[in-house]
Amino acid sequence: MPFDLAVIDLDNTLYAADNGVFARMDKRMTTFIAEALKISMAEADQLRIRYWKQYGSTLRGLMLHHGLDPEPFLLDVHDIQADTLLQPDVQLDQALARLPGHKVIHTNGIREHAERVLQALGIIHHFAAIYDIRFNNYIPKPCANTLARLIRSEGSMPARTLVVDDMPDNLQAAKQLGCKTVLISHESDGHWDFHIPSCHHLPALFAR
Repeated sequence: MPFDLAVIDLDNTLYAADNGVFARMDKRMTTFIAEALKISMAEADQLRIRYWKQYGSTLRGLMLHHGLDPEPFLLDVHDIQADTLLQPDVQLDQALARLPGHKVIHTNGIREHAERVLQALGIIHHFAAIYDIRFNNYIPKPCANTLARLIRSEGSMPARTLVVDDMPDNLQAAKQLGCKTVLISHESDGHWDFHIPSCHHLPALFAR
C-alpha cells in the first residue's frame, strides 16, 4: 500500500457540502462577530469571509486583529445541533472499513463538533484520533508545520501519509511535505495524486 496513515478532513469532506452544517456555523459566526465587535451583521459577514480567505480561519484573524478569546467563539460557533442535519451513512461506513491504514481526523473545527458529526454519520469507530484547531495553538490549516507535527505524533512519515481534503490550499501544504493527496470535489485542477467526488470512492483508489 502507498500509505500507512490517512489524515482526513471533517466538514464538507466526510459529508456533502450542501447539507446545511456550514451554513449554520457561518450564521452563528457572523452573529458572534457582530455582537463581540459591536458592528452590523453585514460588516461582520464581510469580516468573517475576509479573515477566512486571508488566514485560513476567521478565528485566526479575530485573534490577531482583535485579541479575541478563542474558546467562547469556538464553542458558540459549533453549537449547531449537527445531528439534526446528518444521519448514519452506511455506504461511507463500509468505504472507510475497506480503506487500509491508520485513520485520523484533522479539522479546523473543535473536537466536540467532530465527535458529534462522526457519531451522527455512524463512523466514529474508524478514527483513532481527532486533531482539532487547538492542536497547534489555534493555527488553522493550511499549515505544513502543523501537519508535519501531526504525522510525527502518529509515528508516520509524510511519504507514507495520505491526506484527504476538499480544500486545495490544505492539500498544497500536504504536497509540500511529500504526502499523497486526495481532493474531494466534483472538479479538479489536476495537481493532486487523486481526485474523487466523495469519500465513498476512497477504497477504489487502492483496490488490488
